[in-house]
Order: sequence, then structure tokens, then C-alpha cells
Amino acid sequence: MTTDELTGLRTKTAFEEALKTALAASDGVALALIDADNFKELNDEHGHARGDAVLRKIAQLLVEAAAEHAYRLGGDEFALILPDTTLEQAFLRMEALRARVQEEVRVTLGGTEQSITIKIGVAQHPRDAKDERGLLSAADSALQLAREVGRNSVCLPPTEDMAMKSCYYPKTSLRKLKALSERAKRSESRLLREALEDLFRKYDTRAG
Repeated sequence: MTTDELTGLRTKTAFEEALKTALAASDGVALALIDADNFKELNDEHGHARGDAVLRKIAQLLVEAAAEHAYRLGGDEFALILPDTTLEQAFLRMEALRARVQEEVRVTLGGTEQSITIKIGVAQHPRDAKDERGLLSAADSALQLAREVGRNSVCLPPTEDMAMKSCYYPKTSLRKLKALSERAKRSESRLLREALEDLFRKYDTRAG
């Protein structure tokens, strides 16, 4: 079976074949591995029906993010294959997906509405790996880093020292960011997102 009955996404078997095809057909392929935060606790404490509803909603957003390139690998684990995509582009797309899941996937627990969040590990061929196995390993390492730094995050492989260049930074600032990342033991992308959140809070307060 190549289609998951619960979510309608293609399964791990289809994913493995599609990844091989994408690497053979494209000069640059990004891979995102995704899992839901605290999903086991949600299932165990509040029932599988609620957990299934969460998985279906996440799957819907994955399809909207990457159409036919979305897969359910098992449980709460998903993958997106992004052909003809740079690492920078993939990171920004996955950051947008992370934010959208946080905003739109909600459950009511104990009378309180709560957001469901996800973790995403992103890697790119040929930047982070030269073959299928290496790309899977790099994306998995990035996902593991996302687990370590906390929920609701997008991470790159631990060997990746790229700061997200959505604007231009002088080299001295990039060196300082890298040093801070090493001291704080937090990814550069995570530190940049924290800085943006502080900026939003600063100006939201002034606007109020």
C-alpha cells in the first residue's frame, strides 16, 4: 500500500522511491523530516481520536506546503521532498510551515484551547550530502538537533554554519553570531528567530 488511510498522504515505501527519483532528476533537492511535539502524551492522555484529528490537519498543511511531495513515514513522523530547492529556500518554507501549524492546529484540553506544534529537520543535496543515505542522515541529525533545542523549531544539520540570509549581514556580525551560537549551544537559526520574536514584542508593545 502506498497511500496512508488516515491522512491520504503517500507512505514510507513511496517516499523512498520518490527520494531516489528526485535525486536523479534534480541538481538540488531539500529534504524535511517532521514530527509533532508531545504527540504520544496527547494520544495517551486524550485518546487516539483526538490524535488522529491532529495528524489529519498536519497532513493537510503539508499538502498545501508541498503538494504531491508530502509523506507520512509512520506515527507522527512526516517528510517533505523539495526538488530544485536551496537550503535557504527550504528553511524559509519550513519556518513558514512551522508557524502555520502553530497557528492553525489546535485542540481543546481541559477546557483550554492549545496549539499543536512541530519540529523540523532540514538538509539539502548536494550541500549536506552526496547521496540518498547521506541526505536522510543529515536531515535526521537536524531533526535530532530540533528535539534537543526544544519544541516548535526548524533546525539544520549540526555541521551547517549558515545563518539565514533573509537580509544582508556584515561578516563581523556573522562571526559574532556563530561564536554566540557555540557558547549558547543553540543553532544560529534559533537565535535569529528568538531575536525576531523579541523585536516583535518590542514594537507590538509600543503600538499598544
